[in-house]
Amino acid sequence: MAVASYSLVPFTHTSLSQPGRLSQPLPFRSLSFPGSRLLTHRSNSPHHCSLNVHSSTDKDTPIETRYPAFPTVMDINQIREILPHRFPFLLVDRVIEYNPGVSAVAIKNVTINDNFFPGHFPERPIMPGVLMVEAMAQVGGIVMLQPEVGGSRENFFFAGVDKVRFRKPVIAGDTLVMRMTLIKLQKRFGIAKMEGKAYVGGDLVCEGEFLMATGSD
Repeated sequence: MAVASYSLVPFTHTSLSQPGRLSQPLPFRSLSFPGSRLLTHRSNSPHHCSLNVHSSTDKDTPIETRYPAFPTVMDINQIREILPHRFPFLLVDRVIEYNPGVSAVAIKNVTINDNFFPGHFPERPIMPGVLMVEAMAQVGGIVMLQPEVGGSRENFFFAGVDKVRFRKPVIAGDTLVMRMTLIKLQKRFGIAKMEGKAYVGGDLVCEGEFLMATGSD
């Protein structure tokens, strides 16, 4: 049922690109006519959105092939074998890094088709903070429900959360990247403490400390 081990794929949140920002102001060119005022005209040349200035080689690469995809360490079918959650409450789409018994990094693709957006909010689709916390806890579950830790999906609970901070809103179209790290494990009492951080485009959007209650069959 559980996945024993995987090869690690390096991950650094600072390497993520965030489309939507212009790398430089839109250029203008001046047009002058005899006997008329000086006019300005915006250039019709295409502009690429980027967080960083690209080299000439990057500019020659079409934007649709410029950015690599996230790696896959566990796909959705493997995640479903580990977590007991199902629609509409399974909030992890892919694991992109897994360090057995220590940490996991996973993504949630936030889409306008998510069932919470019609009510939160109809005019401004923002992912509820409580669901961000739940998604992060599920990533923690992927760490805890592994043989290295000894958890059981039949006896696994989200026991508490502390020091949660929401830094930026997460909206439809974002990719939520969540890292959960095991800080302390008390096997005698079946309690685990984890640190969680979530990012969008390299920006920290949510963080907190999580308590997980585990048990064995």
